[in-house]
Amino acid sequence: MLRLLLLRHAKSDWSNPALDDFDRPLNQRGEKVTEVMAEYINETCPPPDLILCSTSVRTRQTLKGLLDHIAVDTDIQLRGELYEDSEEDYLPLLQNLDSVAETVLLIGHNPATEDTASRLYGTGSQVAFADLSEKYPTGALTVLTFPISRWTDLREGSGTLERFIKPRDLMDATD
Repeated sequence: MLRLLLLRHAKSDWSNPALDDFDRPLNQRGEKVTEVMAEYINETCPPPDLILCSTSVRTRQTLKGLLDHIAVDTDIQLRGELYEDSEEDYLPLLQNLDSVAETVLLIGHNPATEDTASRLYGTGSQVAFADLSEKYPTGALTVLTFPISRWTDLREGSGTLERFIKPRDLMDATD
């Protein structure tokens, strides 16, 4: 069985309009959300064998924040196509993984993160699916499992949605 963790980068800072989209850093709330989501992932998910992360500043900062809280020795790949193809879904990229990783964490952008989760959904929590279809906020995480052993066998509609977690849900519980 394979597992995919789809994480949208945390909230970015829009205070400097001169910055290119690629170069926008996390804002203060984004840094806090990254910490909360890292703790959640660490407590509830198996450690990723492979982390795929967009090369944008905000996704790399999200990754760094996760690594500060997740004790894991894993393969990390910074992938420019996760930023460049952020208007498309990430399904082709996942299908082309020749990795033996059982658990992959992908840190990307919308609409590609939401579209990937939607395309892969086949069964699982309909409530969680309706929630992610309504809005996929920054910092949100989808966990999907697949009854396959190779990423090249990944197909649309083949995933079981284990959960969809928004940072607000976790922060409201701790605030």
